Amino acid sequence: MTVYGYARVSSEGQSLTAQVAELKAAGCQRVFQEKISGARADRKQLARLLAELDDADTVIVTRLDRLARSTRDLLNTLAAIGAANATFRSLHDAWADTTTPHGRLILTVFGGLAEFERHLIVARTSEGRKRARTHGVLFGRPRKLTPHQRGEAIARRDTGDETLTDIARSYNVSHSTISRL
Repeated sequence: MTVYGYARVSSEGQSLTAQVAELKAAGCQRVFQEKISGARADRKQLARLLAELDDADTVIVTRLDRLARSTRDLLNTLAAIGAANATFRSLHDAWADTTTPHGRLILTVFGGLAEFERHLIVARTSEGRKRARTHGVLFGRPRKLTPHQRGEAIARRDTGDETLTDIARSYNVSHSTISRL
C-alpha cells in the first residue's frame, strides 16, 4: 500500500513547492510533479502515476483542479484509479475521497450525472442531424468534382480513349474517385 501524491502547476513561472510540502505532510511517500496545463491530455507524470498504481494504493492531490480541468476528465482519471483498485483523496475537497463510503457515494452520483449528460448530448446531436437533413444539409466531406465535371469525366471514361488515371490527373483527383463515378 503506497500513498502517491500528484502536484501540477500550469506554467513554468509557478512553483510546485507548496503543493509538494502539503502532500508530503499528508503522508505521500512519492510525489509526481509536472508543469503543464491541466487541459492537456498528454500529462506524462500523471500517466506514470496511473501506470504504477496497485491494489490498496492511494492517490492524493491538494485540490481537484490540480488533477483535472473538466468533470469528464476527472471521472475518467478516477475510473483509471478505481480500475487499479486504488483510492483517491483531495486534501481541500473533503467530498472527493474514495477512501470513505460517503466520498464513493458522491463520486458515484457525479459519475451517473455525467453519464446522463452524455446520453442527452447524443440524443440532442442526433435530433439536430435529423433536422438538418430534412432541411437539405449534406454531411460529410465535400465532393471533389462539380456535377458538370462528374458528367464530363463519365463521358470521357465511357469513350474508352483515356485511362482512369489520365482522367483523374486532369481533374487533380485520384483514379479511385473517377472509378467510383
